[in-house]
Amino acid sequence: MSKRSEKAKMPRILHHQLDPASRLVRLMFAEYGVPLELVEIKPWTREAQFLEINPAATVPVLFDAGEPPVVGGLAAIHSVEERYSPSAVAGLFPAKASDRSEMWRLLDWVLLKLNDEVTRYVLEEKIVKRDRPGSTPDPAVLRVAKANLSEHLHYFNWVLATRHWLAGDSMTLADFALAAHLSSLDYLGDVAWETAEEVRNWYARLKSRPAFRTLLNDRVTGMPAHQGYVDLDF
Repeated sequence: MSKRSEKAKMPRILHHQLDPASRLVRLMFAEYGVPLELVEIKPWTREAQFLEINPAATVPVLFDAGEPPVVGGLAAIHSVEERYSPSAVAGLFPAKASDRSEMWRLLDWVLLKLNDEVTRYVLEEKIVKRDRPGSTPDPAVLRVAKANLSEHLHYFNWVLATRHWLAGDSMTLADFALAAHLSSLDYLGDVAWETAEEVRNWYARLKSRPAFRTLLNDRVTGMPAHQGYVDLDF
């Protein structure tokens, strides 16, 4: 079989390297051992061809052979879990209802609260504005985002002080979601790990998983990763 025909059967994702929703989906594919073709785009440029697929101009967008595009983070999460969660190992959705509820509570915290108070502002100022002539990062916005991140780290440090994983005794989608956001922020040098020892230790365990290599290999053109981004002992 040719490489081209192999790729035609491989799931494909439109993503941006530092987009945390895309990173979450990529982690799921890697954890489940499913090869994934990565197509990097800049959704904020709102190219017409992309807007035809997703008028909201957001990533990820997932393509699978013979299926319509799966648009958006939540839809992609469910699609990956339904299609690719292996029967041989535990999936990222807990079997017990109460455990799933806690997973969804923390996932909601990360995808909405953390994103709305921290991640989207940092990415807007440090990444998106690079493509806008005359635009420069606003230090006031970044100061607020940094202060908000400190509060989130304090909360998750408290949570992880009594749990092995974020939502309980087993690793779940909530762990991957938080790791996806923190990895993006860590690439840019915005995580003060020394202020949250429990979070740092938890992240080090996740960072050591084979699935995480897909993120640690990312490089943004013209913006090297912050020192320590790829180090397992950081």
